[in-house]
Amino acid sequence: MSLSKFIDEMKKTFVLHAVAAHFSNGLIPVAVLYLLLALPTGDAYFERTVIHLLVIVLMAIPFSFFSGIADWKKKYNGAKAPVFEKKIRLGIILGVLAAVTTAIRLLVPGVMAGEGLLHWSYVLMLLAMLPVVVLLGHHGGKLAAGQKQEKFR
Repeated sequence: MSLSKFIDEMKKTFVLHAVAAHFSNGLIPVAVLYLLLALPTGDAYFERTVIHLLVIVLMAIPFSFFSGIADWKKKYNGAKAPVFEKKIRLGIILGVLAAVTTAIRLLVPGVMAGEGLLHWSYVLMLLAMLPVVVLLGHHGGKLAAGQKQEKFR
């Protein structure tokens, strides 16, 4: 395939929301994996990777959220349906969780060294991001698969 054909195909198929959503939603499970590796081992390298991934996720979430809103308005005329309401709520929850966990880690660099309330709040909020992205992906998959017969549930 020539470079010009490749570029033309990319222009025709590129969907910002799909790229941004898969990017951030793919990094969160990796961050959770590294957190789970850091907890029993205390390995600073695993823990440091978590914050790097969180910062990247935090930067990607606005692109995912706002491109999703734009696609919803364009493709579905802003239809008030439960699936869209769920995705918007979940997107907001994900953004808040990512912002708070990132802020905790950046403001309290030794949060993982402790065992107090802040430590466990940080861990639980990071773990809570996993089911949020799973649900976002589930509802997005329903839309992408064109399951319109379910009336956008």
